[in-house]
Amino acid sequence: MNSDEYEQLPTSSVPAIMTAGAIAGVMEHCVMYPLDSVKTRMQSLTHMKAHDTITSTLRDMIKNEGVMRPFRGVMAVVAGAGPAHALYFGAYECSKEMIATVSDRDHLNYMLSATAATLVHDAVSNPADVVKQRLQMYNSPYRSILHCATQVYRTEGFRAFYRSYSTQL
Repeated sequence: MNSDEYEQLPTSSVPAIMTAGAIAGVMEHCVMYPLDSVKTRMQSLTHMKAHDTITSTLRDMIKNEGVMRPFRGVMAVVAGAGPAHALYFGAYECSKEMIATVSDRDHLNYMLSATAATLVHDAVSNPADVVKQRLQMYNSPYRSILHCATQVYRTEGFRAFYRSYSTQL
């Protein structure tokens, strides 16, 4: 099947696409979360040795901090990923339809639609990523997702949740 034939297939409604996107996004983040925790830990300046590997870092996290440590903060990602992915797919489909009314250039339409969808997705997911990464850090001072979000807001302000927004785009 070529791309033209694919585009001619019947499409689902935008709410159905948004729901599927939310479910897929949450599942993807949950499955990959332990590796994301290891990545964050390995990128931090504390607690790492030059010879640490993914496996040794994961093993040390579980051995020293408990079997659930690689999942600490996963609910922040679930709370952010569901809406972010739903809005990504919703924004993509809606903008694709809007742009199609003024332009018949499919490639330009797809590019602009994906750009708009990414802007929306990242605006929603960035605060959850900030909380997630702070909870993943070694010796994180935060007791919970709510405690982390509240402390970040109180001590650093609202902008702290979007400090890395431009790099995420």
